Amino acid sequence: MKGLSGAETLLRVLRAMGVERIFASPGSDWAPLWEALAKLHWPDVPEYLSTRHEETAVGMATGYAKASGKLPAVVLHTTVGALHATMGVRAALHERIPMVVLAGESIGFAEGTHSVMGRQWLRLLTDVGGPARLMEHCVKWSFGLNMSAILPHTVQRACQLAMAAPKGPVFVSVPTEFLMEAMSADAPPAVLAVPPSAQPAAIEDLARMLSEARNPVIVTEEVGRSTSAVQSLVAVAELLGAPVLDAWQPYYVNFPREHPLYGGVVAEDMGEALREADLVFLVEAVAPWHPPSALPAPRARVAVLGEEPLHSNLPFWGFRTDLIVAGELDASLAALVEQLKKVVPSSSRKASIERWRGRHEKRRNELRAQARAAGEKNTIDNRWVGHQLNELMPPDAIFVDETITHRLDVVRLLDRLQPGSFFETSYGGLGMGLGMALGIKHALPERTVIMAIGDGAFHYNPVPASFGASQEHRLPLLVLLFDNAGYLSQKGDVVREYPNGNAVRTKKFAGTSIEPKPDYVALARAFGGHGEKVEKPGELRPALLRGFQSVAKGQLALVHLVLEPVNP
Repeated sequence: MKGLSGAETLLRVLRAMGVERIFASPGSDWAPLWEALAKLHWPDVPEYLSTRHEETAVGMATGYAKASGKLPAVVLHTTVGALHATMGVRAALHERIPMVVLAGESIGFAEGTHSVMGRQWLRLLTDVGGPARLMEHCVKWSFGLNMSAILPHTVQRACQLAMAAPKGPVFVSVPTEFLMEAMSADAPPAVLAVPPSAQPAAIEDLARMLSEARNPVIVTEEVGRSTSAVQSLVAVAELLGAPVLDAWQPYYVNFPREHPLYGGVVAEDMGEALREADLVFLVEAVAPWHPPSALPAPRARVAVLGEEPLHSNLPFWGFRTDLIVAGELDASLAALVEQLKKVVPSSSRKASIERWRGRHEKRRNELRAQARAAGEKNTIDNRWVGHQLNELMPPDAIFVDETITHRLDVVRLLDRLQPGSFFETSYGGLGMGLGMALGIKHALPERTVIMAIGDGAFHYNPVPASFGASQEHRLPLLVLLFDNAGYLSQKGDVVREYPNGNAVRTKKFAGTSIEPKPDYVALARAFGGHGEKVEKPGELRPALLRGFQSVAKGQLALVHLVLEPVNP
């Protein structure tokens, strides 16, 4: 690196640490980087993708990291760009998604040798402490680079910290002045940390506890971030004859949906499964039921396994724990499988598996019957959409969700989804779904990506920027827009808290309608895409087929699904 500019060094160090992609939004503080990109090219430096908006950039980085397992970088405009990105970066912190987030900065304000820095740096784009101070509560580690000589070391450290357990976003603000300087030394050798595995003695204790339970139940939310971890969880469930439940908001396909031990989502079947349990095994589960004190079987013991099982970013957790095992999930679950084989006799849980197989088939048949009945209605129903998608999706399709109130009805009918084929996007804030779907498509370009989004979430997303990125980078999506003309979750809060209140009596629910409706399909067409509006159940199947055909041709497609309105 000695003799290279700071910008060239930044790019080369990122690439040396395993970063293959930079997702960026436009700004006025990265001229040295753009000059370096005109000189250096892949594979010597990461590929640079401009995305037109900070939330789209962070969303794409998140989707790319989830789908590929690789470390991305994000380049943002200083201060205001960093603030724009904080919602998505905070979500990445809680979801343990690694990324190196960079923003520019000026520390000289055109005084001294770098007189080219414009007046906006002093007048418009600076705060005390710089962008690193603004970002510090949303990342694992935040640092304002304060000396050009340590630029390569700092970038290496940022990559190491992002990928160290628990993984997550880190932030570095890089003064533009340092990007212009020539480096005086080479970067030292550096490697990523090996993630810690659970202690063997802890795995033995866990296996013993699980094997002694007569009616164990497994609850998870995030095992599906690793397909190999899912395979190990299947082996654990089969050895124990234990059903596997998704917690209220699963973020991945955590267990094969067609497996006889898949027990559905806790929200729909909490009583039957958990009330019978004498042991609940939480595997990468953050909030398995609510409130935490409401364990349906009060005498049941609880065992916990996860990379960060105590969830230090949460102010309160409060769930019962009788055994806690911390460790990287792939290795820990694989070790648990081997230990269980030693203590659980082969085929000893066959009767339990058959019992749950019957419940599983009954639940699936009931869901299908409800979905088919929904297709007889005059208006489109969520369950009908889920049923039709399950029949029509290509085998390797990926489903990305940002629908909130429609989610459970749709997702629980998509039983053909395989591990690695589902991603939830709505961690705390809405507006990241389109960007995340684009990042997943970029990571897995050969696969069909379906994005389900509510009309409320659609208005939170930077739609022009995301549709523009789809068009520019040739990342076609099938976007299914669920339009109930309002904010059902907001209305539901009022009804739940004030069932006999003024709003219910007068049918005046403030701020819950999205009226008049825009011409949603025109937005897709504006960016060279296909769009159509669907109002009747019989129109859905041919519209979906046309959407899949458009995506197969490399064209963005938006299918506008008109549902029963929130406020009839």
